[in-house]
Amino acid sequence: MATVSSSSFVISPNFLQESTKPFKTNLLKLNFQPHKPQSLPLKFTHRRLNAVAEDTSVATADPSSVAARRLYVGNIPRTVKNDELQKIVEEHGAVEKAEVMYDKYSGRSRRFAFVTMKTVEDAAAAAEKLNGTQIGGREVKVNITEKPLQTLESSSLLQAEDSQFVDSQYKVYVGNLAKTVTSDSLKAFFAEKGNALSAKVSRVPGTSKSSGYGFVTFASEEDVDAAISSLNNAVFEGQKIRVNKA
Repeated sequence: MATVSSSSFVISPNFLQESTKPFKTNLLKLNFQPHKPQSLPLKFTHRRLNAVAEDTSVATADPSSVAARRLYVGNIPRTVKNDELQKIVEEHGAVEKAEVMYDKYSGRSRRFAFVTMKTVEDAAAAAEKLNGTQIGGREVKVNITEKPLQTLESSSLLQAEDSQFVDSQYKVYVGNLAKTVTSDSLKAFFAEKGNALSAKVSRVPGTSKSSGYGFVTFASEEDVDAAISSLNNAVFEGQKIRVNKA
């Protein structure tokens, strides 16, 4: 009786200890593992959503206001500095900033600059008055860098321009057009060399800014050949144009 009781007393604690250790370990694992995937991804997702919201607010800011007031001034003498250019442009409108572009390696002027005007009206007036004039003996090219389609009227004009274009199998591509070239002036230029039916200057989508190329249609193959032979590499509004079959 005593022996049996003694052996059962010794075995019983070992048995309990061995059976509880894995039980406690399993509880710890069960409590620990669900904790991470539920908390960390939620915080990360929340931050990412905030970042997206902030980026969207920046992207929706009006990007066209400065572009509509900024002038490109090309073919200027290398000796012209910012302050000198600003004084010249200020004769035709209020200037906010004038910046001549320089080569980062040589330090020499790249012969063009950007001038930001105070208002859109100042920019339009300065571009009209200065384009084609001379600075330091060089004929300069002045135009607004970009004109967004901000009004229904300007949008309607471009739609009308597209609808008036008469397409034809006899057509030429005209590249390297000056930004000031319009569909009407393009047609008039080519009409001098043949029976030009229609002309269209391509626009940057969503703006009235020229893409720098266009198309002219003719009544015959002979007119196409005559236009290419006589006008390819011709100078039109200050730039040498490229003409080939479309």
